[in-house]
Parts: sequence; structure tokens; C-alpha cells
Amino acid sequence: MRWTSKLYNLLSSDMAMDLGTANTLVHVRGRGIVINEPSVVTLSKATGELLAIGSKAKSMYGKTPEQAQVIRPMKDGVIADFDSTKKMIAYFIHKGKAGRIGFRPKIIIGVPSGITQVEKRAVIDSALAAGVREVRLLEEPMAAAIGTKMPVGESCGNLIVDIVGGTTEVAIISMYATAYVESSRIAGDELDEAVVRFLRQQYNLDVGIFEGERVKMTIGSAFPLKHRIKMKIFGRDLLSGLPKHIVLSDEELREGMEEPVKAIIDSVSKALENATPEFAQDISSRGIVLAGGGCLIKGLGKALSKMLQVPVYRAKDPLTAVARGAGIVLEQWKTYKQVTIN
Repeated sequence: MRWTSKLYNLLSSDMAMDLGTANTLVHVRGRGIVINEPSVVTLSKATGELLAIGSKAKSMYGKTPEQAQVIRPMKDGVIADFDSTKKMIAYFIHKGKAGRIGFRPKIIIGVPSGITQVEKRAVIDSALAAGVREVRLLEEPMAAAIGTKMPVGESCGNLIVDIVGGTTEVAIISMYATAYVESSRIAGDELDEAVVRFLRQQYNLDVGIFEGERVKMTIGSAFPLKHRIKMKIFGRDLLSGLPKHIVLSDEELREGMEEPVKAIIDSVSKALENATPEFAQDISSRGIVLAGGGCLIKGLGKALSKMLQVPVYRAKDPLTAVARGAGIVLEQWKTYKQVTIN
């Protein structure tokens, strides 16, 4: 059986996908994560033809002629543009299968826990239309918890906070099941938008959403830093229409990001308030684990810990936590198949 298993793994193109609002990651059986690209596509307005996907498409944002448009087909963790998502999934599946000659792949896709039945159907139909033989869905907080090596099979309270592009999900997990989940659509995208609004309102500086994301990741913070940091930001002056730049500090930007940061902290606080006394005791001693790209905001763990009086830890490589967890489910199917949903 061992050699047949090795042969199957060699030929198999089964995969797990973190289909995120900001980025899509693909884990292929036996190979690990082979794709990590922005969830962005460039299309021809006239024909709908796919011109670019991923990093190449993102680099075109704000720089395309009128005949082309750059779009993000995912919004708040779910499909906003079915046709574009279908093309994007098909592209990533084909890219993930490169060099494999096996049958049509089985795929596990991470989805937000607050996803509706209609949204689930859209994800499944997109994947089936892209040529897979079977689709299984996996809630992202469960995937993140598995990916960060939390003991999800034990009878104890594991609190995971997964902050990605479209959603913030706070879940208490025990015995391979979600005991409580708090899902909010205030996450990384809203932080980016808050940065863009702040620059417009305070400095009359117009920047694109991806520049807002870069500013957030460079000097954005949720808690006062030991050393102040600054960056030069380029954009367009809203009054004159001419190119303009400013120098902004982390302290100034923290004010602009205050509202969405508070909303994220409130989601975690609400989960703790709704935990049973037994779960609350476990979480108090074991702490909270942060995952997802949104948790890379400087000082977020400190802000949460100070507010909630609970230890907070950031996962190693939080950006890939969901993809790694989905990959573990794929590779160890007998152990983890019970955590998937239909």
C-alpha cells in the first residue's frame, strides 16, 4: 500500500485553496503551498477576455487604458463577480496542476464562517466550472486554527482570531468543532479604506486602495510604538490635481485607523463575553492566537492584550495560516475530514 500511496501522491493534483479577498493561496498535495498571489484580475471591457491575473494584474491598477479594467472579484471574503472568479479559480487550478498528469483534482476551499447558502453555492459552482471533480468547503477560522497547530481535537477552548482582507472571524474551537464564532466584515480592506479616507480628509491627498494598503503595512499601528516611524506618501492633490507628497508618522495614522481597529477589538471582546466559564478559563490561561494578514498591524496584539487582559500571540507566518490548515486537512483527510462542510 505504501508504494501505491506514493504513486498517487506523485500523480495527484488534489489541492487546498485559500480563496481570499486580498490573496489566493494554493496548496497542492505533496508539494505544499505553490501559489500565493493577489486576488486581482484584469479584463478587456469590450470582450471580457482575461488579460492578467494575480501580481501582474495588481501592478496594472490605476495604469490601464480605458479598454481594460482591473477588478477584485472577491468582496468581504465571498464572490462579488462570478465570471471573473471562475476565470481566476481556473487559472490558479491550472497553474497548481503544472507537471501533474493525474485526474481532475479534488479541492478544499476556505470560506468565511458567516457565508450564506447562496454564497457557498457560488464558490462550489465556480470551482466545478473550473474543472475539479469534488469540492469541499472549510471554514477559515477552523483552517487557521489547524494551520497554527492549535489542539483543535482536544476538549479545551482554543480562541483564534483570523483577520484577512474581507472578514475578521473570532472563533472558539474545541473537539474538531466551532463552539462559538463571531464574524465581522470589518477587516483588512476596511483598514485600507480608512487610510485612504484619512489622507483625503486630512491632507487632500488622493491615493489608490493598494497604496493605502502599503501605507497601512508600513506605518499602521493599533498601539503606541516605542520608536516613531514615518514614510513619504505620493498621490494627487485633490485641490490642484497635481502630483503631491506628504510625510506621515505612525502616530498620525493611528488616529485615522482607530475606528476599524476598535471594531476588530470589539469582536474579540464579544466572543469572550459569550464564552462559557470553562472556555473563558482555558482562553485566559492559553491565550488568543492571531492569524491572517490583518494581524500584522503593529501593536494589535498589545492593544488586544491590554484591553482584554488575556495573553495574545501572533501565529508564525500568519498570512499562510488558512492555506496551511486547509493543506493539513487535505493531507490528513481521515483525521480532519469531519471539519469540512458542504
